[in-house]
Amino acid sequence: MSASLPGTATRAPARVADWGSAAMSEAVMHTARWSAATQDHADLPFVIVDKPGAHLYLFDAQARLVAHTPVLLGSAVGDHTVPGIGDKPLADVLPEERTTPAGRFHGRMGENLSGEDVVWVDYDAAVSLHRVRATRASERRLERLASATVDDNRISYGCINVPVAFFEAHILPVFASGSAVIYVLPEKERLEQVFGMLR
Repeated sequence: MSASLPGTATRAPARVADWGSAAMSEAVMHTARWSAATQDHADLPFVIVDKPGAHLYLFDAQARLVAHTPVLLGSAVGDHTVPGIGDKPLADVLPEERTTPAGRFHGRMGENLSGEDVVWVDYDAAVSLHRVRATRASERRLERLASATVDDNRISYGCINVPVAFFEAHILPVFASGSAVIYVLPEKERLEQVFGMLR
């Protein structure tokens, strides 16, 4: 039986991400592996939003996949928000400004101006993760979520829309009891640029 030398610390084994048999892109797998191995998620649950794949993956604090779902995203392609966009009325937001920003965010529960409970992704830019709203029939948001293609999943002003049942069953329990890290993957820049990770 071996013993540690005086004054030396025993290193905890590196954590390994576990997504079971779920299908996901290499970028999602790499981000999950990196977050688990480096403990970038700081022992918090974490969410990975795959913008190119229009899909969200929820992991628990042990980096195990809990659930995943299609999502709706900002209608404009891009990885950055326009400065000051959070202060603009929706009617003044131009089509090319409707991006879902890429990056690492500390998601927290809150309320929007309508009093609806949402998860704030980037509060200053007014970007949140929330239940899909099917208030305008012409936008076909429910149909877009249910379709097999990702080509029609770009419709929002920048917010991340998830099915109502998914929000209630998986998002609310996580964020109602605390916070979580949200990784929004880029669609134009490289992962290393956005997250500072090393391959």
